Amino acid sequence: MEGVSSNLSLKELYEIDDHLWLEETIKLLKANNLEQLDLENLIEELENLGRRDKAKVASLLEQIIRHLLLLQYWTEESQYNSGHCKAEIRGFRYQLKRNFTTNLSQFLENELASIYDGALGYVIDKTEGKLDNLPQFCPYTLEQLLNINYLPENV
Repeated sequence: MEGVSSNLSLKELYEIDDHLWLEETIKLLKANNLEQLDLENLIEELENLGRRDKAKVASLLEQIIRHLLLLQYWTEESQYNSGHCKAEIRGFRYQLKRNFTTNLSQFLENELASIYDGALGYVIDKTEGKLDNLPQFCPYTLEQLLNINYLPENV
């Protein structure tokens, strides 16, 4: 490995400097020098990357749902918070769009009920349980949640 002491294996480098490890791994991949790869840590990093991507899009979708619920159902606060909620929804949708892939779309579709449960719990806590009209199941489709212009009719 150029630039790295020949006494230091890629596996050892991972423990010392993961950024340098990544640079060296990329060089090896580009050179098709597969026998020197640190496969154990490479696999771990790829799995972590997939988990981070899923967590990121799930978090963004939960934020969209939270703000839609607050906008739609917390009517006593709507005159104070509707502009903020709409702006947040738009911002989270743009962030989600930048991170979106077909696989992540399938993931969100499969996890929508769980993501909604998290959003619902947040809204219940935020409103101190004052809202008794919140739907138990997600009232929005994934398509609506991702649509940059979608807002519920009564908003």
